[in-house]
Amino acid sequence: MIRLLAFLIVVFALGLGFAWLADRPGDMVVTFSGYQYQVSLMVAAVAVVAVVAAVMIFWWLIKSLWNSPYTISRYFRVRRRDRGYQALSTGMIAAGAGDGALARKKTKEAAKLIRSDQEPLIHLLEAQASLLEGDHEGARQKFESMLDDPEMRLLGLRGLYLEAERLGDRNAARHYAGRAAVMAPQLAWAAESTLEELTARGDWDGALKLVDAQKSTRQIERDAANRRRAVLLTAKAQALADSDPTAARTAAIEANRLRPDFAPAAVAAAAALFKQNDVRKGSKILEAAWKAEPHPEIAELYTHARQGDAVLDRLNRAKKLQEMKKNHAESSMTVARAALDALDFSTARREAEAAIRMDRREGAYLLLADIEEADTGDQGKVRQLLSRAVRAPRDPAWVADGVVSERWAPVSPVTGRLDAFEWRAPMERLGQLIDSHDDASASAAPVIEALAKPVSERPVEVIDDAGPGAPAGKDAETHEDDVRPITAAAFAEVPSNAEAVEPAEELARLPDDPGVDPDEEAEKSPRRFRLF
Repeated sequence: MIRLLAFLIVVFALGLGFAWLADRPGDMVVTFSGYQYQVSLMVAAVAVVAVVAAVMIFWWLIKSLWNSPYTISRYFRVRRRDRGYQALSTGMIAAGAGDGALARKKTKEAAKLIRSDQEPLIHLLEAQASLLEGDHEGARQKFESMLDDPEMRLLGLRGLYLEAERLGDRNAARHYAGRAAVMAPQLAWAAESTLEELTARGDWDGALKLVDAQKSTRQIERDAANRRRAVLLTAKAQALADSDPTAARTAAIEANRLRPDFAPAAVAAAAALFKQNDVRKGSKILEAAWKAEPHPEIAELYTHARQGDAVLDRLNRAKKLQEMKKNHAESSMTVARAALDALDFSTARREAEAAIRMDRREGAYLLLADIEEADTGDQGKVRQLLSRAVRAPRDPAWVADGVVSERWAPVSPVTGRLDAFEWRAPMERLGQLIDSHDDASASAAPVIEALAKPVSERPVEVIDDAGPGAPAGKDAETHEDDVRPITAAAFAEVPSNAEAVEPAEELARLPDDPGVDPDEEAEKSPRRFRLF
């Protein structure tokens, strides 16, 4: 565009110049070798312009001829490079698609057309082709050779890190990630691996600095950074709880400020405050966390905030928690436990049954069994409740990578991943869970009512289905106990005014005998198809 504009300006200037000369006529006289040449001024100007143009064209021709070998060689070189980049592009696409044979073929073709020192991607394609072919040793050597090139060093470290992860060598993987993190702190994979290494060593301060660096470089969002900081500060508070209570309190309070709904942070902060006799502030922290999401650890610490409280005081504190989160199974179970300690069996039973109605789970049945044993000592009902507890859904627990823990931990014991533990129900056991009809309270024993008329007082009509050749008299008496098939003719002979006989009701169970569970009886039946 600029060249076109410049050309138009030059043409416009020449036009103005010739127009100016045309308006001012004159002659130009040139004397050369005794001869005198006289031409008009316009003709002289045109001649000068023509000579200059001819000289420029002649110079361009001479220059083109002089540079023609270089131009021709550059043309073939560019054409060769384009073919090489086309092969490189096809090879990268094949490597991404998992076609190892085509990737290796295009690698060789690209290496012939392009020098590897001019295009580092050839090394990457060769390493990817080796990985697709299963030659991990060759790929590792190629990644190691990349460490000598400053431009390819991070790529080589990344490849070596992935190979170490594949082999399960976590120490080597963290070593390569640490080197990459020093060179480029903005790399997410290097920062994550370094964070796992710091948390595995218990270097909570170093991990906190790394999280702050990730937040400042916008590698992670603000909410995710606050979550990680809360987890690390909680872990730091737990580690310093005995050696440095003041530092533990500061870290736990900051963690609770970042995530008020994080139960381990609230428990750590409240425990640190209770140790320093600040019951009021610690109780407020637990109450706020309980309102966000009830948790048994919060309830346990809240009800035992004061060591010298009586059991009735603990029951009142449990009821206070229940008022904050009504119609929740954890609230009812908290009151039931406190009522059991206070020997208030009616309240304990009522709240435990309410918890079962809201959330059928193993702990609720076990708690109700404890209440039944302490109150009535009825071993039959206790065994029945324990049987239901065995087949009920499991209680929520801290679960990480298939590991169930009674206490929260900052990292997974299997993979070392930060913030891996979740409060959820573990995987269900195999077998049949409790049906809804089993949750109903035991009804009163059925009463067997006397029949209106004895059966013996009512004449019984015998349907004779014997044919013409059937035996009679004494022979018929010998066959009176035989079971004979009921046919349509037999049903036709039944009188229309015959009364139906109701089946006898099931006998009442003894109070201390739980009997046979309907599910267990159905499992033993050979006529019912069961998967397990």
